Amino acid sequence: MGPLQGVQIIELAGLGPAPFCGMLLADLGAEVIRIERPDSNSTAALDPLARNRKSLACDLQKPEAVAAVLRLVASADGLIEGFRPGVMERLGLGPDTCLEKNPRLAYGRMTGWGQDGPLANAAGHDINYIALTGALHMIGETGGKPVPPLNLVGDFGGGGMLLALGMVSAILNARSTGKGQVVDAAMVDGVNLLMAMFHGFKAMGLHAEETGSAFLGGGAHYYNTYETKDGKYVSIASIEPQFYEMLIEKAGLDPGRFGPQAFAWRVDSEVRSAWPALKAELATVFKTRTRHEWCEIMEGTDVCFAPVLTMNEAPAHAHNQARGAFLDVGGNLQPAPAPRFSDNPSIHPEAGVMPGTNSREILAAAGFDTEEIKCLVAAKAVFCCGDTGTETDP
Repeated sequence: MGPLQGVQIIELAGLGPAPFCGMLLADLGAEVIRIERPDSNSTAALDPLARNRKSLACDLQKPEAVAAVLRLVASADGLIEGFRPGVMERLGLGPDTCLEKNPRLAYGRMTGWGQDGPLANAAGHDINYIALTGALHMIGETGGKPVPPLNLVGDFGGGGMLLALGMVSAILNARSTGKGQVVDAAMVDGVNLLMAMFHGFKAMGLHAEETGSAFLGGGAHYYNTYETKDGKYVSIASIEPQFYEMLIEKAGLDPGRFGPQAFAWRVDSEVRSAWPALKAELATVFKTRTRHEWCEIMEGTDVCFAPVLTMNEAPAHAHNQARGAFLDVGGNLQPAPAPRFSDNPSIHPEAGVMPGTNSREILAAAGFDTEEIKCLVAAKAVFCCGDTGTETDP
């Protein structure tokens, strides 16, 4: 049932990083109850970020709905929300109110800029948060402009995953101390944290300031992607000297040209000045064979090599298949839960449900009697939906 079995989380439905956090916690066995509008998330069955959840549909503009959510909060281990600072307070579900109802609550807040600071109330998206940290400046072609790496770094790596860690930490702390707290998870903070190694490189003289010049950012010929004869791509990451030697051997390169004298990390090394020409020569070499042919030569060796696969190709790769990296969830392939536990294997994900599918079940489990549920539905504070999405009488 997963290592978080027995943990209950209330999730105020939103977009991107907060639902990703909810998915992570649910994948690991937590019971995550999504509080959402009755007209939201009609594509939940297709969305991995909505999987493994129960849904309570309600109108939080109604005081009866807010009171119902607070009754759920009273017995929950945690709550996660992803709104701008002040929104939850205006709804009557701010941390002071919730912690008064449940002093052991871990109250997780997911924002871009954080709960304070001059930008706290400004709108923003992933690209803005990673721009402010120095991360975006480092990503792109050598001599080119910064390129957004999808929204993986801010929303998910520096956002939802950081919030998940914060929630588990706060819940563990509450179980040992009896005291809950607010978890302020800001994407800008998370991305700064993800940049820790590069700040170390900078201190050690291994950092180059220009976009695409860092040895892990496309500057080096031995850590890059290359087009193959059939118009596809491969990746190499021959960072360590012994792996670099194998690259020279497997690619049939001239050791006199590509040998140790072409391998360096430090910014002030003269070797870096030769990298652009070496990249161009290596690009020519990789275009002499197809991606499949290069896989036969390099895949599984210590070159540190992998084909660059499309999203359609990735599930068919032998390694992903052997690991069960993708699962059929309601007729659609989704990433499998991670990480994996030897004693608490994660459950097979269940597809997301229509808003309100579990409203009656959730309220009943929280101690609401039949008459109370009927009153909430009659007041249009809570909505109960069947499989067809039609409102039903509880």
